[in-house]
Amino acid sequence: MSSRRSIMTLFSAPNDPWSHRTRIVLAEKGISIDIVSVEAGRFPEDLLDLNPYHSVPTLVDRDLVLYDSRVIIEYLDERFPHPPLMPVDPVSRAQFRLALYRIERDWYSLARQIDTEPDKKQTVKLKKILRDTILQSTDLFKVKPYFLSDEFSLVDATIAPILWRLPHYEIDLPPQAQPIEKYAQLVFARPAFREGLSEREQEMRLL
Repeated sequence: MSSRRSIMTLFSAPNDPWSHRTRIVLAEKGISIDIVSVEAGRFPEDLLDLNPYHSVPTLVDRDLVLYDSRVIIEYLDERFPHPPLMPVDPVSRAQFRLALYRIERDWYSLARQIDTEPDKKQTVKLKKILRDTILQSTDLFKVKPYFLSDEFSLVDATIAPILWRLPHYEIDLPPQAQPIEKYAQLVFARPAFREGLSEREQEMRLL
């Protein structure tokens, strides 16, 4: 990310998928922004004052403060329209928004539970559920190079952080998941994806 002075600031955690997808979108858009890396439980006072939920990512753009990652990435796509990361027509746009909702509800919620669950046996169960949930979508990854699209979108920016974390979660996909593996390698090879990785995330896989 650029270190040049910028009106916009992103408070971002170095290891959570919500911050990760926001950084991917920033990199895809080539947006110059100050990124402040923060750790859970050690948030700076200005972030605590700005965000009543004390959460990350939090985006500050002049007098505007946004603190939901989906609101943030859709705002960035509309404020910086090139390249577009959502379809133009209302039907396709609604379908992509529904895909975002389902990935957050089905994948991200499990990732949060895996990261916070203290019981090891329960963690193993959660990892199996996440693996099975991802595998249920295998056929969708066969349709187009990107998720239901010929072009990279906000949906891909949302899927990628979870797939990137699979080795970190000790989740192996079976041979029948080859379409997902092929898709993942396509996304991981994008320069913007590499640029959006924190050092902590780089350590999750051997680059």
